[in-house]
Amino acid sequence: MLQAEIKSLFKEDISILIKVPNSAKHYLCDCGEASLLTVKEVQSVSALFISHTHIDHFSNFDGIFRHQIGSGEKVVICGPKNIHRQIEARLKSYTWNLIDENAIEYEIREIVSEQEIKVYKIRPPHWNLELIKTQDFLFEDEYLNVSFAILDHKTDSIAYLFKEKDSVSFNENGSRFKKGKWISELKAAFERSENDKEIEIEGAVYQASELFHLLTLNEGCRLGVIMDHAADEGNYEKIKTVFENADRVYIETFYKDEDREFAKTNHHSYASASGSIMKACGVKEAIPVHFSRRYTEIDRLEIETAFYRAFGKD
Repeated sequence: MLQAEIKSLFKEDISILIKVPNSAKHYLCDCGEASLLTVKEVQSVSALFISHTHIDHFSNFDGIFRHQIGSGEKVVICGPKNIHRQIEARLKSYTWNLIDENAIEYEIREIVSEQEIKVYKIRPPHWNLELIKTQDFLFEDEYLNVSFAILDHKTDSIAYLFKEKDSVSFNENGSRFKKGKWISELKAAFERSENDKEIEIEGAVYQASELFHLLTLNEGCRLGVIMDHAADEGNYEKIKTVFENADRVYIETFYKDEDREFAKTNHHSYASASGSIMKACGVKEAIPVHFSRRYTEIDRLEIETAFYRAFGKD
């Protein structure tokens, strides 16, 4: 199951690290100030997902690439419209005369619309952008795929859903056969829906579908991160479309209910609004995050109480 850790302390800017069990790969959502994020974790980040580039979500980008330079790896950066220009500007603001062109490669995926993702490549020392292609999906690797919703925060704010890939397990106790390579062949046939594929076991030949009862499909975890957004129906419809029945969602809960007018003015959400949309989505577990710095620990408890009451988990 996907694991997520909030790497920012209370009154620090938001940053959430997502880990895949038994994998060295990490994924980072937003890069605000985050004192709990270690150098080792940064160096394990293979993809960075930026909701939007307000300073509290983007200020630590320099600290991220500071610890990635020299790795020789390709790191993917996903974000809203113009993210490629903003990354370019940050990188070009430094002098790189001692850095080799193979020190790192960033692949920037600009979310233009739900159907259009522009993919750019940028490398040292000159950091000149190169448009590679346009595609209709955001991100997929061997462990997960990522979908998204473009929310309104008076600028595009991207909410991300990380879907762990399904796995197939073998019921050893339910089988009368000895273990062998036939198990991996059976799993492959199941995943490809090759019902008629012939599987040889101990000298006998079976159709794969005859053996599918020995397998169990384990659905992957669906973990969401929803950052800054206006508390309105337009955003809620988009959230429902992507995050319905998610296993766990971290959602921006910037204001107390009594400050909902500030939320309206600043295109943010507030406690009961965030809790209510998570309930409407049927999310199994919801966690309020990203509170205004104006608040104390007591205020935070008040926000969390109102959130969970609206979510139905008080």
